[in-house]
Amino acid sequence: MTTGLKPHQLSAAQAAAAIRSGDLSPVTLVEDLLRRIEELEPMLQTWVTVDSEGALATARASEIELEKSGPRGPLHGVPVGLKDIFYTAGLKTTAGSPLYADFVPEYDATSVASFRQAGAIVLGKTVTTEFADGDPSPTFNPWNLEHTPGGSSSGSGAAIAAGMCPIATGSQTVGSTLRPSAYNGIVGLKPTLGRISTYGIVPVSFSTDTVGIMVRTVEDAALTLDVLAGYDPKDPGSVDVPVGQYHAAVYRRQSPPRIGLLKDFFYERAEDEVKRHTDDAVQKLAAAGAIVEEVTLPESFERSVEDIGNVVWAETAAFHQEAYAHHREDYGPKIGSRIDHAMESSPIPYILAQKGRAVLQNAMAPLFAKYDVLLSPCTPGPAPKDRTTTGPTYFQAPWTWIACPTIGIPSGLAANGLPLAIQLAAGAFDEERLLGVAGWCERVLDVHLTPMNPKG
Repeated sequence: MTTGLKPHQLSAAQAAAAIRSGDLSPVTLVEDLLRRIEELEPMLQTWVTVDSEGALATARASEIELEKSGPRGPLHGVPVGLKDIFYTAGLKTTAGSPLYADFVPEYDATSVASFRQAGAIVLGKTVTTEFADGDPSPTFNPWNLEHTPGGSSSGSGAAIAAGMCPIATGSQTVGSTLRPSAYNGIVGLKPTLGRISTYGIVPVSFSTDTVGIMVRTVEDAALTLDVLAGYDPKDPGSVDVPVGQYHAAVYRRQSPPRIGLLKDFFYERAEDEVKRHTDDAVQKLAAAGAIVEEVTLPESFERSVEDIGNVVWAETAAFHQEAYAHHREDYGPKIGSRIDHAMESSPIPYILAQKGRAVLQNAMAPLFAKYDVLLSPCTPGPAPKDRTTTGPTYFQAPWTWIACPTIGIPSGLAANGLPLAIQLAAGAFDEERLLGVAGWCERVLDVHLTPMNPKG
């Protein structure tokens, strides 16, 4: 096992390697994570369900299987946390709502089944905001309990940062994976729309819902994408395109990348500290050999924030129409007001937004062809000191709307001691390039963040 690290401090890749070599038992790893959860959960409130018995039973079976026939897959014996909108057979899926408080699915989401096939161990279900929307969850930010952990993947972000599990799923409909990842000082990956199946996941918006990956390192993100990526005929939004070799791509790239730096739109909305911090990170990348050029975005880029909102809230209202009509009192104020607004609105903004989406995608294509990645700050500032919000989503909204892959990488600390991150974007289905550049940037920046509140 990696010298000097406790099991809960290992990355997913480190844990998987230690298990394969026999240096770490899956049972030992699960037991250490359960102790970690028991110690910190009263303070952070990151889990809805911790399946201690099921995880330990699976860990024991994993150990026996490893001895008899070798690893089942690349995540053999590695525990994962699942955002509580992912269906898990026999384990409740609440979606953060009283309407689903006792819902126990009869089947696994495709992504959950993929985890199991790869040998991963389901540790439990992490807290989500209600229906993965804007009403904040009870989860606390492990860096500072007075600040939001972000959302909607609140529990996943905090659990990874606090060392409760090495991999957790998120989802991103607007900004729900990269934003909480940045606020918690971890790596967040949003693949291309359709790259990972959303079958068996409680939806927010059929046009933009994307499975997110929340981990500690770029290598872990790539390793997880290797497991989850692929076409699924059960998901109408799944796209049948070749799957790459993502883990290999992280270290295959050795040459400095060509980076397009995005200041208009992003710097206009960022805090001064974030602008200075991003400039400093870019200077480090350039000093290591990266070619960095400031890029002008198309005029339609700014409109994407309004367009994605018009589509997301309309599709949210469509999904909840029947339940909302009979159980209005069980919906939070933010999701309720958005459903009300969508139901009262004309369909014209929805139609125009979808037309504008194609226009923006076409306008961005030359930039993705010219640069390996486009770089911006990941959030306008560090996590707000306000637990009634999950933070602004507009630094992720355009990329989610374009449907391209993005990744957030921790890049340092703000003056108040909270994490900051940079955000990289690449062309559709170009995750290999994105992860290769992200791995290069991660090695150059050499930033490794651990929150001070959680012990050990």
